[in-house]
Amino acid sequence: MNKSIKIWLNYTIGAAICALLLYTIYGQVRQQATGMGQHLWVHTGPSWLLAACIALMLLNTWLESYKWHTLVSWAEATPYRTALASYLAGVAFSIITPNRIGEYPGRILYLGGRNTFRYINISVSGIVSQLAGIYTFGLMGLVYYNFAFPSPLAKAALAGCITINILIAVVYWRFDAWLPVMEKSKYLRRFAVYGRLMGRVSAANRMRVLGISLLRVAVFTAQYLFLLRWMNVELPLLQGFCLAALFFWIMAVVPSLALTELGIRGTVSIYVFQHFSANTIGILAATGGIWLLNLIVPSVLGSILIVRMKWVR
Repeated sequence: MNKSIKIWLNYTIGAAICALLLYTIYGQVRQQATGMGQHLWVHTGPSWLLAACIALMLLNTWLESYKWHTLVSWAEATPYRTALASYLAGVAFSIITPNRIGEYPGRILYLGGRNTFRYINISVSGIVSQLAGIYTFGLMGLVYYNFAFPSPLAKAALAGCITINILIAVVYWRFDAWLPVMEKSKYLRRFAVYGRLMGRVSAANRMRVLGISLLRVAVFTAQYLFLLRWMNVELPLLQGFCLAALFFWIMAVVPSLALTELGIRGTVSIYVFQHFSANTIGILAATGGIWLLNLIVPSVLGSILIVRMKWVR
């Protein structure tokens, strides 16, 4: 196959996938906007709160793209622009996958090259570090929730969160300690490569990636709190932050499809914040806003970038 045919095929396939994703995103946003109604967006608070949310969206995007650039650099020297584009493409792919599991495969697919297996291994580090951030802040939210609104379900959730936090810490920091055991198992042997790769990454670099993940969770939790206040959902600052962190932890635990998760998000948000506010409309609007800013906007940009991907090499 000559070069001109490859270029033609790449642009044709990329444009088709881009159009499909954009059409799907448009349909979902239109459906959600119609369902919520325009009255959700009236009687909002000071405009600086919305401006702060947009600024935090940009900061959130930069933090995740910087973290991804740090990770892929462990496998291969990669320009930041390429890492940013692959991150946005991954968000676009995540739109049509359960619990957004297609995000990292989408990033790797965009990067291409001969280091796919290395990218898969460092992706595990990115996923685990982000889970560590969500579960750490989720633990904080669950501790507060158990003190403020104790129940058997809340206690069970707290115990489960503590257990998972310990497992995440073992996987992230002490994965290499399990290598001898994993090497003896035919099934687990394939995962031992991750441990060997992480063994070559310094503790300082792993700490930096974990720190970025924790900071990112703090950023979009604060962003959600600002959106709630912009929609006149009155919440105490500290308690509101804990509940917002709890919301994101629940969303990480509950299975969902990115394009249909707004309905689930709305149900969860009302359940979490009902103890402090009866402003259901404001809660739903803020939940829709965080979905729009942090998922839909990047996915639109990523869909456009998919046109440039090399599908045929």
